[in-house]
Amino acid sequence: MAVIVHAASFTIGAKGGFQHNAAIKISNGLIRNGHLTLNFSERDVARAGTVLGHRKFGRAAVNHALLDYCRMHQPDLLLLGHTDMIEPATVTEIRNAVPGLRVLQWYVDALFVPEYVARFEAKADVVDATLISTGIAALDGLRKGGRRVGFLPNPVDPSIERGENHLQRDLPYDLFFACRDPIRSVCGKDRDMGAFMTALLDVLPGVRPLLAGLLGRPTLTGAAYQQALESAAIGLNVSRRADWPLYSSDRLAQMIGNGMAVLIQRSTGYDALFSDDEMLFFSSVDELTEKIRDAVAHPERRQLIAGAGYAKYHRLFNERVVARYLMDFAFDRADATRYGWPAGLI
Repeated sequence: MAVIVHAASFTIGAKGGFQHNAAIKISNGLIRNGHLTLNFSERDVARAGTVLGHRKFGRAAVNHALLDYCRMHQPDLLLLGHTDMIEPATVTEIRNAVPGLRVLQWYVDALFVPEYVARFEAKADVVDATLISTGIAALDGLRKGGRRVGFLPNPVDPSIERGENHLQRDLPYDLFFACRDPIRSVCGKDRDMGAFMTALLDVLPGVRPLLAGLLGRPTLTGAAYQQALESAAIGLNVSRRADWPLYSSDRLAQMIGNGMAVLIQRSTGYDALFSDDEMLFFSSVDELTEKIRDAVAHPERRQLIAGAGYAKYHRLFNERVVARYLMDFAFDRADATRYGWPAGLI
């Protein structure tokens, strides 16, 4: 078993209401697999290192603190999750201070955003490997110089995604959709999601929506967000783009992990992993509309699809499996056949 320092955004301050943070799930999986996992909350340490509590002024402090922390604990693996304040030079210093150390960075990010690619590139040459939540075909351009780059699934954790909506015929809401970015791609066209949802619901009279972050509804965090996830039969998963293989916001894991029947665009490539009996795939707005109408009208059928998707996602991408894969990738022993994922996706 390994000693791991996991530096990520384990935020406990004003923005600490996100229970579904992938960093928490990854650490949970590592601990449950028997590893000593020491969480280092980058942003909180940065805030604590300044007089006024602004993390952007704490960059030097957080770099020194991580170096001292690793010197103290002598980890086998340093995990860096969205640690944009940690400098490449600091990673090099840590490696010099901890003989035999392996370093892996991970991102739950969209590679079609240049800013996110720049974040990956900043430390790509001082780490041993990188995992990103976009499928293998989109990662080819990042492998220059022999870099090891792989696909990171959005993990699900049964201690976090606690709902079992698939076991319930009747729920308070029919359709859940949460959105912070107003413009998203749906069926090959960029759409204002407020206007899109208004038009969609207009042709679905009687469907009870639960919306968050648009049409005047507030975003949800903490227990309120989990309660919402446990309250709807169907979840609409529309990320910013649908033409990048296996890219999805982590809301996919949150919805299917709580037993919703998930609506997802076929162009995401998830139909290579899940069947039409496990997710509600659509390729047009008309098909989306019909899938919602049918799922609401036939709750038993919706339960079967939701249950099958729930079971498969929890089997393939639970926190322990993802943590084991992460360890194998970090130490050069990843074997696609061990995880039940198609080899071409790793």
